Amino acid sequence: MTGAAPGDREGVHEPARPHPGLAARQAELVAALVAGGPSPAGFALGPLAAARAALLNKRAGEVARHWPGLAAGLGAAWTATFADWAAGRPTAGSLRDGWDLARTLRGRATLPPAGAQELAVREATLRYDGRSAPRPRRLPAVSRAGGAVAVQVAGRVRLLRPAANVGGDAPDGARSASWISD
Repeated sequence: MTGAAPGDREGVHEPARPHPGLAARQAELVAALVAGGPSPAGFALGPLAAARAALLNKRAGEVARHWPGLAAGLGAAWTATFADWAAGRPTAGSLRDGWDLARTLRGRATLPPAGAQELAVREATLRYDGRSAPRPRRLPAVSRAGGAVAVQVAGRVRLLRPAANVGGDAPDGARSASWISD
């Protein structure tokens, strides 16, 4: 071990230590992209805005997979509605993001009928307080959303009253009560 400092071992390499401010800069960038944080210094605003929009679109697609009725009910306005709602919020996961959006729209009286039915069924099936992860309900439950009424007994959900469909009956018979099971 010629020329080695005391405590050094030949052939053993220490991992590179990151620059002290790198972690903070990375956190600023992530906050700007997904949580509505301010744009960090040194980043071009155009590409940063494009990346933010692309991530919101991707997030909207993930939420639509968990909430297809809500997304379909909003139609062409889905992506813009979701992006407006999610722009300043970090994700809580696709299921919870959709649930929180549906509750927000219900509070504004703008929840579409398909989204109301989906919300009623979810709330009859799962317990969700808006903070922690949803948990299955063990006892019978009744849920109402936008005129839709769902009842859960023994793990099965019955949509007793579908939400009012402004455009009339859906062609697939969605206005008739049906059994939904998970």
